[in-house]
Order: sequence, then C-alpha cells, then structure tokens
Amino acid sequence: MALENTDIAARKGRVPMVAQRIILISVLLTIWELGSSLTEGEFWVSRPLLIVERLITMIQSGELLRHLTATLVEAGSGLLLAGLVGIPLGIALERFPRVAKLVEPIIMGLYGLPRVALAPLFILWVGIGLASKVLMSFSMVIFVFLMNVSEGVRSIDKDMLDLMSTMRASRSFVTRRVVLPAIVPWILTAIRIGVGLALIGAVVAELIGSNQGLGWFIEKSAGRLDTTGVFTGLIVLMAVAMLANFMIVSAERRLLRWRGNSR
Repeated sequence: MALENTDIAARKGRVPMVAQRIILISVLLTIWELGSSLTEGEFWVSRPLLIVERLITMIQSGELLRHLTATLVEAGSGLLLAGLVGIPLGIALERFPRVAKLVEPIIMGLYGLPRVALAPLFILWVGIGLASKVLMSFSMVIFVFLMNVSEGVRSIDKDMLDLMSTMRASRSFVTRRVVLPAIVPWILTAIRIGVGLALIGAVVAELIGSNQGLGWFIEKSAGRLDTTGVFTGLIVLMAVAMLANFMIVSAERRLLRWRGNSR
C-alpha cells in the first residue's frame, strides 16, 4: 500500500508530457530568436518573430490558405490513392505466393528507384496540374502500404487461417473477418509513415513545376533570397505533419482500445 501511495504521489508530481513538449519547443525558439538577434544571422536563419509576422500577413491576405490547401489536396489525394491500391495489392500478393515470387524483383526494383527522379516524367505525361503532384505523392507512398500490409498478412496466426480453411470459409469471408481486422495496426502505421512521404512528394513536384502550393512558395522565396519566407513554408509543413501524426495516433489508440474491449 505504501509503495502504491508513493507511486501515485510521484505520478501527480510529474509534469504532463504535453507541457514538457511545449517547454522544450519554447526553449528552442528562444535560443533561435536570441542567437539570430545577437549574431545578426537573420539573413541565414531568419527569426521566429519574423516568421510569426509573415504567417499573420499570409493568413490575412489568404495566401497561406491558398498554398496550404493546394499542397494538402495533392498530398492527401496521393495518400488516399496509394492506400486504395496498396492495401488490396499487399493482401493479394500474400494470398497468391507464386505470383508474389514472380513479381518480387520488379517490385523491389521499383522500390529502389529514386522516386524524386520520376517527377519530371510525371509532368511530361500529365502536365504541371494537380495530376502530376498526386502521382508523385502516390509513388512515394504506395510501397509503404504494400510492404506494411504484406508483413501484416504474413504475421496472422496460421492456426486461424487453417481453421477457416477447415470450415471451408470462402476467400472473401476470410479476408473480411480475419485478414482486414488483423492488419489494421499495420495500415495505421503505413498512414503515419505515408503522411510525411506524401507531403515530400507533393512539395518536390511543386518545386519542379507549379504555380501554387507550399513547395512553390518555398522555391519562390529562395529565389528572392527571402529566408523568412523559406522558413515560414518549412514551419507550416512541419506543423501539418505533426498535427496529422497526432490525429492518427489518437485514432489508433481509440481503435485498438475498442478492439481490445470487443474481444
């Protein structure tokens, strides 16, 4: 009992993780602001206060919303398309091992190909519009879904699959009732990884050819030697990735808690 009381008291005395993160970020921003001011390094690394001022100006003018919306639509569409293609493809490859062995060298060859090099090709194929950015994001994420789902299917209890086979369950029934519920954590992990990669794909495509988006804004700012503009775009991208990761982690915890309670 004494140990339990001590443990409870220790927990109450701890600073919440959210507060710790806020303190850490505040300290880093303070160091950045002071270091840039004292060393006159605004041209090289800007300053947090200047970035905040730029963000306010862009929000008031609607420029931030325009660029952010364009990048989110491109990255989100690529991520969604990669999930719609990668999840069933990963399941199919594990359900048909002979086909998987046949196409494995091709898949690994495509996976090892630097997808950034495909951006000019996508622009040649479909132009500098939305489609080329979606294809770029798709190419960055598709293999994450494919490999995670394949590994998830591979980790399913073989006894469960043998039981379904003994009961003469159809492939569609096994997929719906056994395979899909088992690979949910793997899919969520793929989404967490894929969010950042989808943003990278969209931004890279915008850097090569576009007239809007955060990548285009960063390139335009760099061309004007506008360091504050470059860091503003980078900070917005980082905030989007952090927010998306937080939302996915929260959804994953709720989903896995529901699954645990339903057993």
